Amino acid sequence: MRAVFAGTPDFAVPALEALLNSGAEVIAVYCQPDRPAGRGRKLRPCAVKAKAMARAIPVRQPAHLKHEAHTLEEMNVDLAIIAAYGLLLPERMLEAPRLGCINVHASLLPRWRGAAPIQRAIEAGDAKTGITLMKMDAGLDTGPTIQTREIPIQDAEHSQSLHDRLSALGGRMVFEFLENLGTEEIRTTPQPETGMTYARQLTREEAWLDWQRPADVLERQIRAFNPWPLARTTLDGIDYRIHQARSQPNNAAAAPGTITVSDGGFLQVQTGAGTLEVLTLQRPGGKALDTGAFLNGHPIRSGSVFTLPRDRHAER
Repeated sequence: MRAVFAGTPDFAVPALEALLNSGAEVIAVYCQPDRPAGRGRKLRPCAVKAKAMARAIPVRQPAHLKHEAHTLEEMNVDLAIIAAYGLLLPERMLEAPRLGCINVHASLLPRWRGAAPIQRAIEAGDAKTGITLMKMDAGLDTGPTIQTREIPIQDAEHSQSLHDRLSALGGRMVFEFLENLGTEEIRTTPQPETGMTYARQLTREEAWLDWQRPADVLERQIRAFNPWPLARTTLDGIDYRIHQARSQPNNAAAAPGTITVSDGGFLQVQTGAGTLEVLTLQRPGGKALDTGAFLNGHPIRSGSVFTLPRDRHAER
């Protein structure tokens, strides 16, 4: 079987490995163009490109796909596997592989169509998520499903941990799919017409913590935005990043954002409902530290108040 693969970040690597290990002839790998990274802002290949180059597979990195359909048609492939590629395939490209384009999507479709399904599932407090293998059509994650497999979202799990589990699951599902793939049309099931939600892309701006919100909502926000863009708050003109926190139901009379520091290195923040115990904290230019170690080097007074930056206050 002749196949191509399209994907860009770490999430897609297990799916590419599954395709490579399936015995298929991988004609080419598509990924997004190299991006500047690190302090030197040097161009760095993505994880999928690095894997493909290590296996001496031709890599294509078009900035857009307006003129790529003809190239894919000339490859005369049977199948395309797509995982977190980051570009929408035109309809002509979707129709080029004989058996179609199969997408590895990190949610239980139709819930969380879109760019950030892992983070939005945590942020919303979902108890479970999973991987959907889908035959792509012209819509955004609207194609009929081939297989769905669910996993629980663990207590206190952050996006990186869930990302890694779903990435590995996606690789296993792709390998099993290819093992059982015949030469005829792939069997699919239309997505349900109800239960659709959209997972919009993350932005830095939404990482600011509004302490008037309930503690459990803020905890989910912190977990969802770890490792990027990382939840943030402001104290005395300094922006702090909160990596880990734990919500507690108890309430105090203090205003939202008020900090209580207690013996043993504990830091609790009053919210709109309940308190949030901050477990890992980071100053600009510093390392993320557990709260006890952080307070030893950077004391914070009880009664201080975490706030939104002034421009965010103005938006409310």
